Amino acid sequence: MNVIDKPSEPVGRTRNRPRRTPKGRQVDPKALDEVQALLTDRSRRRDLLIEHLHLIQDKYGHISSAHLAALAAEMKLAQTEVYEVASFYAHFDVVKEDQTPPPPVTVRVCDSLSCAMAGAEHLLEELPKTLGANVRVVRAPCMGACDRAPVCAVGHVQVFKADKAKMAKAAAAPEHAHAWKHHVDFEHYLAAGGYRVLGEALSGKRTRDELIKIVSDAGLRGLGGAGFPTGRKWTFVRAEKGPRLMAVNGDEGEPGTFKDRFYLEKDPHRFLEGMLIAAWVVEATETYIYLRDEYPEIRLMLEQELAKLERAGLAKHTKLHLRRGAGAYICGEESAMIESIEGKRGLPRHRPPFVAQVGLFGRPTLEQNVETLYWVRDIVEKGPEWVTSQGRRERKGFRSFSVSGRVKKPGVVVAPAGVTVRELIDEYCGGMTDGEIFKGYLPGGASGGILPASMADEPLDFGTLEKYGCFVGSHAVVILSEKDDMKAVALNLLRFFEDESCGQCTPCRVGTEKAAAMMEQGPWDPALLTELSTLMRDASICGLGQAAPNPLLCVLKYFPDELAKPMGRW
Repeated sequence: MNVIDKPSEPVGRTRNRPRRTPKGRQVDPKALDEVQALLTDRSRRRDLLIEHLHLIQDKYGHISSAHLAALAAEMKLAQTEVYEVASFYAHFDVVKEDQTPPPPVTVRVCDSLSCAMAGAEHLLEELPKTLGANVRVVRAPCMGACDRAPVCAVGHVQVFKADKAKMAKAAAAPEHAHAWKHHVDFEHYLAAGGYRVLGEALSGKRTRDELIKIVSDAGLRGLGGAGFPTGRKWTFVRAEKGPRLMAVNGDEGEPGTFKDRFYLEKDPHRFLEGMLIAAWVVEATETYIYLRDEYPEIRLMLEQELAKLERAGLAKHTKLHLRRGAGAYICGEESAMIESIEGKRGLPRHRPPFVAQVGLFGRPTLEQNVETLYWVRDIVEKGPEWVTSQGRRERKGFRSFSVSGRVKKPGVVVAPAGVTVRELIDEYCGGMTDGEIFKGYLPGGASGGILPASMADEPLDFGTLEKYGCFVGSHAVVILSEKDDMKAVALNLLRFFEDESCGQCTPCRVGTEKAAAMMEQGPWDPALLTELSTLMRDASICGLGQAAPNPLLCVLKYFPDELAKPMGRW
């Protein structure tokens, strides 16, 4: 009988016997011990995946393949599922087995428009030489401090009005984030009459219908950008079958926007009381606050203040959760934010169904912006007339504008609805910076378009600029001067959208990349760029791809004389 050589068997198994270990990357015992030490007794629920990834990133400065495998095993998830989430977010440094971990210190330089105008590009060129090989210098999108540009972050601690000297000092002795101290804390807020309106609601002195009518009569709208009437949203959510949930959008990532940060740093409990009132109105059993990772001091402060609220018994009607973003502008879109709260990639959902019907964990969800909730207490206390008595040019109410760029006094400005950009500059911002000549402005951040100085007398409010291809959105106003090349401005904004596209749909993923490449290479082809923009507007899934062409189209329409010139730089 002939003996036939048998083929070699894979390591770890013999013919017709099961393999000793499962397929795929094996869990390293040391990495598993390290992950378990970080998680301690924390829940291993699927929706906490991003929170647990933050623990690893914060501890080791990166996330290794071994830690990903260990975390997947600990949470009973597929390794591919953990990897795709970790690699989606900019603040997680995923290091594969054949890669070198990043240096111990990472410096992020904001390259969004206001910081670029203030010298960020020069910092990006000089800091690698100044800080040395043990410091990694990378580009980063808007950090929500446009009034203090240029802004850098060492780790997560921000340095305002940064220069080489400040950054050398900060990188040599990196600091950890500490809770924001200069705010009205729980005790002072309560002593000044805070939580009285909430108490009246909880005790039955005010009804849910009464509160909905008050905010509706005041004309309160969603102030994160969409401008949807708040009272109507509360009514829609209440009409859905419970249990109902609430999600608070604190992920303001629109370049030029920093008003939510301003209000959270100044008076967080005014926002928290509005949040608890809204949760009571819609009978939300649980409330999730989603805060962008660029605000670590605010997150630490909110942890302390939320604990005080719960100890005082003011949040018995809704369970509070504070969730941490991880560096993704797309999570400012309400359904992408909800996906992120659930521990997933921040991919916008197709609609319908809408979030008010099928939102967080499949339940009807009230989604609100930080600033919208901030004004609820004042509106209820002072009455709708306090709001409607303000305004200019037949517009009613007031608006918070984040103003940055070429003005003497950038910052958050509370002005009447219908104010013009010329009035913002002259009455609220001290005029243009010395030596600067007003040339144009962004009325609504990166996605709101660009208008010339000749249109500086148009009222700024919801619905007033759409006929010009622009909108106020989150009311982020960036002032431009003759020093600024409009083609360079539009390219900066298109690059932002290219970097921040979630990649889910081809029109946005490929369209932003192609548009930015065509604009940078030049000469600009207006017909081809317009055709590409139309495709992105018509076919993109969400507002990112639909609004991304706005700056480009506005330059083509309002600044045609600049198209033939070589592109400038800051």
